[in-house]
Amino acid sequence: MQDSKLHLDWDVVADARKSAKNIAIDVQTYIDDHSTVSVERTICRLLGIDGIDKFEVPLPNIVVEHIEKEGNLTLGVSHYIGNAMVETGLSPQEIAEKVSHGELNLGKISTHDAFEIKLAIDKIARENTDKIANNRKDRESYLERFGDKTGPLLYLIVATGNIYEDITQAVAAAKQGADIIAVIRSTGQSLLDYVPFGATTEGFGGTLATQENFRIMRKALDEVGEELGRYIRLCNYCSGLCMPEIAAMGAFERLDVMLNDALYGILFRDINMKRTFVDQYFSRIINGFAGVIINTGEDNYLTTADAIEEAHTVLASQFINEQFALLANLPEEQQGLGHAFEIHPDTENGFLLELSQAQMAREIFPKAPLKYMPPTKFMTGDIFKGHVQDALFNMVTIMTGQRLHLMGMMTEAIHTPFMSDRALAIDNAQYIFKNMKDFGSEITFKKDGMIVNRAKEVLEKGRDLIKEIETTGMFDTLQKGKFAGIKRPIDGGKGLNGVFVKDTTYFNPFIELMTGGDR
Repeated sequence: MQDSKLHLDWDVVADARKSAKNIAIDVQTYIDDHSTVSVERTICRLLGIDGIDKFEVPLPNIVVEHIEKEGNLTLGVSHYIGNAMVETGLSPQEIAEKVSHGELNLGKISTHDAFEIKLAIDKIARENTDKIANNRKDRESYLERFGDKTGPLLYLIVATGNIYEDITQAVAAAKQGADIIAVIRSTGQSLLDYVPFGATTEGFGGTLATQENFRIMRKALDEVGEELGRYIRLCNYCSGLCMPEIAAMGAFERLDVMLNDALYGILFRDINMKRTFVDQYFSRIINGFAGVIINTGEDNYLTTADAIEEAHTVLASQFINEQFALLANLPEEQQGLGHAFEIHPDTENGFLLELSQAQMAREIFPKAPLKYMPPTKFMTGDIFKGHVQDALFNMVTIMTGQRLHLMGMMTEAIHTPFMSDRALAIDNAQYIFKNMKDFGSEITFKKDGMIVNRAKEVLEKGRDLIKEIETTGMFDTLQKGKFAGIKRPIDGGKGLNGVFVKDTTYFNPFIELMTGGDR
């Protein structure tokens, strides 16, 4: 068993992980029997269907809604598209365009042999899956040529609403030292049951996530990366009602990081829990295959709940997110499990409690590129005090080996902060990371001290909560408000009408292609 500075009880860790696995497997039995309209639209996109009609309705939406009306969606879009390919000899894109123009009714075509249908689908599915695999190879080639940075990756956000202005900001941030550029998504997009199309110049609090926006930002970061001799990672969001669709778009455009949580949409966007669990599974299969690091959303719990009293819920969720990811064939090395520096700044010895929490996450999830969020909840009008809070946050990151370090900065509340403040924030982090580089490996913690005892308390409470969830079930647990103090009804929230039971002949070619049949 690995060493622990915190003297963690590894039997308790193993017990918590075992129960978390049982929770995930229990939910997986539901996932395996169900699909959603967003999963079916994702299959359309992975088959190469893209574009919009004259009313700007995305063709994947048109195809799925057409099948709902004229056929039986429980058979899956693969059945209908493959059957039409055998009948007409057309590509999935051509079939979608004919459906859009009212020239083809997928529900009226005679059903061909199931083997022929699967053979037709398999060919195009393999070709497009290979495109994603090649993108992964391109990323690996860049990292081999430039070398990958050791230590924390500086993660900065841009959110102007205009993708072209975002590019200007992103290039400047990369030149200032950013390693990851996260393009904040426009407010409310997570609740759109479709993905907008094309380059966009109007967004509120962020920029719309579209495949074209992904493409042109990727191109800009590759160009500045060549200039700097570094690979600049690109991050966006695939949470919300279109979770797997955006994951597919990101895979096609070589995004590197995606915000992708099993519970976030349920808790903070009131999206139906059944739909979310099904959607997160397929989105994680895609992200796993594409080599994308996911960011989970546990840091958000502490924006609505007390960071000291509810720290164990963060740990419990990390355990559960880990197991959902593993079931989707997404390895530990791609699990950016989230946590945040959100203890009230007036708390006596708050730094020690925060250090304990971060060190515990690092020890329990040693392979995960943990995502660490800066203090936001208690930022006041005194931005200079905030700068000091960010310095303490930077210290915890380097002392405990966090990997994805979301930069805190004095004017971060406006999402695209002043460039001078961004420079100050980067200088702050780089100074601390260099001067404290090996500090974490040089220190130990007193066996019965405050840091060690805090970790023991949080771990045991986290294990007990996971045990309770194992007994109660995940759906009932969310209904009771055990996470972030937010209660959600099992059959409520947005998107419930988009979930359906799959027919016994249903097939999704990409699950097997992207997992090798393993789970």
